Amino acid sequence: MNRTWLFDLDNTLHHATPHIFPHINRSMTEYIERHLVVEPGEASRIRQEYWVRYGATLLGLTRHHGTNPDHFLRETHQFPDLERMVVFERPVIHALRRLPGRKIIFSNAPRHYTEAILDITGLGACFDAIYSVENVRYQPKPMRAGFRALLQAERLDPRRCIMVEDSLANLVTAKKFGMKTVWVSTSYRKSPSVDVKIASVVQLPGRCGQL
Repeated sequence: MNRTWLFDLDNTLHHATPHIFPHINRSMTEYIERHLVVEPGEASRIRQEYWVRYGATLLGLTRHHGTNPDHFLRETHQFPDLERMVVFERPVIHALRRLPGRKIIFSNAPRHYTEAILDITGLGACFDAIYSVENVRYQPKPMRAGFRALLQAERLDPRRCIMVEDSLANLVTAKKFGMKTVWVSTSYRKSPSVDVKIASVVQLPGRCGQL
């Protein structure tokens, strides 16, 4: 059976928590401060609330404040030295090459950032297509509309797709579409929405038999 792999980017294919996510969080908080004219503490609360409620701060800002999504993404994903901030295991590339089937990036991040990460890590050659948040009409995971946009554009049967993610909420949506799911996590938590759990994508080829 021909299968298509849908890969998240941040904290799935590389480690964004050490340097990149703190920088993005600061940038988003500062953006909210400037554009909603609120104090830093309130800006941080709004950022976090929308992330928890919608899965992406962007969605809350566009829904409740009319924020221009392109402007927000451009302003909050600027990095003085992105290459030094990336934490990446090169064996991930070899693992991806061992996986049979098409591979697609499905990220809530903006296009320019996604392409920069793929270029810095050398991961770009491993993927057949890239779907950033712009490509799914700013309907980020875990929203069903974003998944549906990708599936329709690529003419994919979700039952022949495998979603690889660090976010459990996003895998819950993927499972509702009928996809197989791989959770990249060191958590001890279990979920009926997860078919396979791995600590790193490096382990994925050895677990394909369970999918």
